[in-house]
Amino acid sequence: MILGFGEIMMRLATEGRWRFRQALPGKLEATWGGGEANVCASLAMLGQASRFVTALPRHAITEQLVASLRGLGVDTLRMLFTNQGRLGIYFLETGANQRSPVVIYDREGSSIALTRPEEYDFAGALEGVTWVHVTGITPALSRNAFASTLALVKLANSRSIRVSCDLNFRKKLWNWKPGTKPQSLARECMVQILPQVDLLIGNEEDAKDVLGIEAEGTSVEQGRINPGGYESVARQIVAQFPNLGLVAITLRESISADHNNWGGMLFDARAQQAFFAPRSAEGGYQPYEIRNIVDRVGGGDAFSAGLLYALNSEKFKQPATALEFAVAASCLKHSIPGDFNYATEDEIVTLMHGNGTGRIKR
Repeated sequence: MILGFGEIMMRLATEGRWRFRQALPGKLEATWGGGEANVCASLAMLGQASRFVTALPRHAITEQLVASLRGLGVDTLRMLFTNQGRLGIYFLETGANQRSPVVIYDREGSSIALTRPEEYDFAGALEGVTWVHVTGITPALSRNAFASTLALVKLANSRSIRVSCDLNFRKKLWNWKPGTKPQSLARECMVQILPQVDLLIGNEEDAKDVLGIEAEGTSVEQGRINPGGYESVARQIVAQFPNLGLVAITLRESISADHNNWGGMLFDARAQQAFFAPRSAEGGYQPYEIRNIVDRVGGGDAFSAGLLYALNSEKFKQPATALEFAVAASCLKHSIPGDFNYATEDEIVTLMHGNGTGRIKR
C-alpha cells in the first residue's frame, strides 16, 4: 500500500484552447486535481494499492470528489472531514504554440491549510502502508500544512516505511511567512523534510529553486537542457542528504506549449550510477518528442506514479527499467485531458519497447 498526503482541489478549465476572457461568462470544465492525489489515482489505475489522506469540508461536492477517487480504486477511508476551511480550486487556461498555459490558484484558507498535525490519525493511516509519498506543494500552503507533512514523514521514517518526495516548487504558494522570499521559505522547510526521504523527485528547475543546485549548460527559459549536468546535480543533492537512495529528475525541453522533448534521469546513490531514459537504439539518451500536447498538467505526477509503481513491482523494479517505465507513463499522460493519468500498463510497456506510432488497435 502506497499512501499519498496532500491537497486535492477542484480544477476548473476553459474548453479547448480558449482564454479566460473568451470563456467567461460561460462554461468551465470541472474535474479534480492535486499532485499527491494525481499520484494515488494513477497508481490505483495501474493496479497498485494506494491510499490518499487529506482534509476536506463535508458537502455534496467533496462527497462526489471522494466517490470519484474510490471509483478509481483509491482507498479514501482515512480522509479527515472537518468543519474548518474550504475546498481549494485552481483555474486552468491551456496554452498553445508560443502562448504559455496559465494557472490561477484559489486555495487560501483551504481545509488542509488550516488543519493541525495532531488532528490527523497518521498512526492509523500508516497501517498496512509500505511507502509514503509527499510533495513540496502541500508544505507551501501554510505553517500547519508544512507541520503536518513533516509529522507524517517523521512517523513513517520511525516505522521504517520508505518515503518519496517530489520537490514541486510553486513560487506562487510559498508566501505564508511574511518577510521571507518563496525560495528561502521553501529551502527552510524542505531541508527539514528531506532527511526523512529515500527517493527524491524533481524537475529540471526544482533543485535550483529549492536547494540552490544548478545544472551547468542548462537554460530552462530558452528550452535548452544539458542532461549530463543532472548527474552532478544528483550527486550534490546526495552529498547534502546522504539518507537518499535514489534521486530522479524529469527533463523537459519546452520548445512551445504544444511541443516538448521529454525524458528523465535516475541516480542510484548506492551504486553511484546514473540512468537516462528514453534511449536510442545505440544506447544514448534520446528524449521523447511530444507534439500536439493535449494536457501537460500532471505530467510530473504521472512520472512519480510510474516510478513508484515500477519500483514496487517485480517486473520493472531495476533502476534502469523503472525509469524507462516512469518516463513512458508520463509521456503518455501528455495525450490525456485532466490531471490523472489513465494510461494502462500495456500501453506504457508498448511505448517503452519503441512503439509510439499511435496506430488504431482493433
